[in-house]
Amino acid sequence: MKKVLIVDDAIFMRMTIKKMLENSSYEVSGEAANGAMAVELYSELQPDIVTMDITMPEMTGIEALKKIKAMDPNAKVIMVTALGQEGMVKEAISSGAKNYLVKPFTEERLLQVLDKLG
Repeated sequence: MKKVLIVDDAIFMRMTIKKMLENSSYEVSGEAANGAMAVELYSELQPDIVTMDITMPEMTGIEALKKIKAMDPNAKVIMVTALGQEGMVKEAISSGAKNYLVKPFTEERLLQVLDKLG
């Protein structure tokens, strides 16, 4: 079972993703409310995949992505974004994100993106 670290400053979004993963072949290994917490938890938990919100307090998702990729060049990070953040998505992809999801997304879409990572 692949372990997923969910990173989003909105508890509702973390709960939504967690619920979507409950009946799948993924296990939630941890949750973080900001990028700084995500970097700390990544090194501690060593998840297989990270879902990372782009816009967060303390440290953005892009900054956290860069730090995680510096620690682990093979890290698999999926960016989660709101509509209208295309520029940030491009920066995230060029910084090493494997894919992205635009809110709101369905459980089917989330699993489709995660399954593509192999």
